[in-house]
Amino acid sequence: MAWLFGISLFFSALLLFLVQPMIAKMLLPLLGGVPAVWNTCLVFFQAMLLAGYAYAHWVTARLALGSQLVLHLGLLLLAALTLPLGLAEGQTRTLSAGSSPSLWLLWSLTTSVGLPFFIVSTTSPLLQRWFSRTRHASAHDPYFLYAASNCGSFLALIAYPALLEPHLRLRDQSVLWAVGYVVMAVLVLACGLVAQRNQLGSTDRTSPFGQPAQPATETASSVDGAFLWQSRLRWVLLAFVPSSLMLGVTNYLGTDIVSFPLLWVVPLALYLLTYILSFTRKRVLPIRWLARSVPIGALAVACLILSRATQPVLVLLLVHLAFFWLAGMLCHGQLADNRPGAERLTEFYLALSVGGVLGGAFNALVAPKIFTTAVEYPLAVVLACLLRPPASAGRRGDVGLMDFAFPVLLGTLTACLGVAAAWLGLNSIHVRIGLVIGIPAILGFVFVDRPVRFGLGLGAIFCAGWFSLGLYGKTLYAERNFFGVSRVTQSSGGTFRQFVHGNTLHGRQFIEAVRQCEPLTYYHRTGPIGDVFNLLDSRSASTNIAVIGLGTGSMSAYSRPDQSWTYYEVDPAVIRIAQDTNCFTFLKYCAQGALRLVAGDGRLRLREAAPGQYNLIVLDAFSSDAIPVHLLTREALDLYLSKLAEGGLLAFHISNRYLELEPVVGELAKAAQLVCRSCDESNLSGEDLAHGKEESHWVVLARRTSDLGRLAKNSRWLAVRGNARTGVWTDDFSNVLSVFKWK
Repeated sequence: MAWLFGISLFFSALLLFLVQPMIAKMLLPLLGGVPAVWNTCLVFFQAMLLAGYAYAHWVTARLALGSQLVLHLGLLLLAALTLPLGLAEGQTRTLSAGSSPSLWLLWSLTTSVGLPFFIVSTTSPLLQRWFSRTRHASAHDPYFLYAASNCGSFLALIAYPALLEPHLRLRDQSVLWAVGYVVMAVLVLACGLVAQRNQLGSTDRTSPFGQPAQPATETASSVDGAFLWQSRLRWVLLAFVPSSLMLGVTNYLGTDIVSFPLLWVVPLALYLLTYILSFTRKRVLPIRWLARSVPIGALAVACLILSRATQPVLVLLLVHLAFFWLAGMLCHGQLADNRPGAERLTEFYLALSVGGVLGGAFNALVAPKIFTTAVEYPLAVVLACLLRPPASAGRRGDVGLMDFAFPVLLGTLTACLGVAAAWLGLNSIHVRIGLVIGIPAILGFVFVDRPVRFGLGLGAIFCAGWFSLGLYGKTLYAERNFFGVSRVTQSSGGTFRQFVHGNTLHGRQFIEAVRQCEPLTYYHRTGPIGDVFNLLDSRSASTNIAVIGLGTGSMSAYSRPDQSWTYYEVDPAVIRIAQDTNCFTFLKYCAQGALRLVAGDGRLRLREAAPGQYNLIVLDAFSSDAIPVHLLTREALDLYLSKLAEGGLLAFHISNRYLELEPVVGELAKAAQLVCRSCDESNLSGEDLAHGKEESHWVVLARRTSDLGRLAKNSRWLAVRGNARTGVWTDDFSNVLSVFKWK
């Protein structure tokens, strides 16, 4: 019986976590690869999980086992009518320029996968409750089955990017999932019938040794007989913090450290691993050891965040992820230790789900509205420290005046040290960290045995510690929305004004007025795109140019009076910053031709252009390391060609630290029988970098070699032959792992 229930829970969790990346792959490319896209999807999945747990709690409390089985079988059949999963016709057209990306994404997920996901999500609490009502010797404490469920989730999370995505198209994945759904439904039905046949009667449950088993209400895991609201609130808080931390660390690492594709997989896998290890029958790590380790990790994370450290990437990733894992183990370990008896099982899981949803909603929906930086991550770090069990049981409620006075003094000291470091002109970042952060951290660690005092002290250090310069200099303006944090900074030497999104530079302009119309960074006149515009200028006919991706508007410095330019930009914050002359002046003072800004997804809005309208289409949406895959598919290329005039050019900016996109474009060109040339300008001199130039990688496509003009004979523009291993990406198939730069 235990094996049947365990396999059923494992298989349902496998389906639950396979459908998440599958449906995300269908929807998310329209919004690019920004961390907020996945975070919003995760909120939806958590909300549906909450609905599933609420359903399980309701039916097990109000209906007999036979009635539960009949009702659940009906819902399983109803959800089966929506299979195989897919997007409704015209779904992508509902994303308008003025609509909220979060609301559009949530509605699209609801209509495409809502009902099947809800039904599958009910399996874990429902089957565990059914098992607890049987005569099985372990039925009084069925929480070990939760580990089996999380093992299925963990396996699905790893298997999708490694096995399914590289080998199956989306339609095939959807069909395979539908077959799996049928198998799961049969397993659930079998569990229900077995549970009904072995239902506990009036006789006492016995152990394998013939002795009466311990009643559920008397188990050591029970908090108390009344299950006070205080216990329920603690369950919610202990579930809230790891959920918030998971999204917080994903967003922080993905925007401030390394915008790495599929980065979200790692924190989510660690999150599931903490559940697996915490709910196994044998404790892996003692709570007391975890309670000692979390403050050390929290101080290390605080030092890295406040110093704006971005290198070395591997060390930073390990520190942040190690702390997240320790904090997750601490919170989930306390949940496992305080789990109630089997009769309160569904209530317990409902509280966990409420905490998970609140944590996800706070990070994905609330924080971007009320914070201009990623404050939610440090806040979750502080909460993890506050929720530590005290060194002695008697100190849990021992909170005095000093627990609040000490953090105020510590924050004041941190602020004073920051001002002193700036006044003394300490330029060494290491000296600043040691002075401004190190001293307060040592003082705070003295009170590590008092969770409230230490946690609030750490919060005070976070609040007062924003005095050191970041990687790109002093921040002049910051704005946050669904697509991330956009900042305008001034370089440390005062030479440039820069536009930074996360940790990716999107443009730069000279502050000196006489040089403000020089295109810099990836758009330098001596760079690859300079060659393209030189070719365009050699043609006497007036031209229409489309650019997908606005940035600072640097390329408008190439415009001529006889040209018409159209920029397509999905992020409204980017449009506001590019048009603000207090930030950048390319659009206002450097553009000589007619200029038009179109808000919305470039691929969707480009459909509105007339056939053959543009002589040059520039795809400049790949300079961030999180790429919008939907701009690199065969269907997208067909759209570009339909809008490209005879003799026109397509230019792709594919600079990327972690993905080699040249083979992808090469395979697209080969499939469409286009001519393809690439220029990868790297290893720039110190003089080039000092004058604002950045390394860049560009690919140009044309229908005929003659359309390339002088580029066809330029030695630095090399022919691209593609890579058969990469394959032709389509809206139905892409393989990001195949283009990773593993070295």
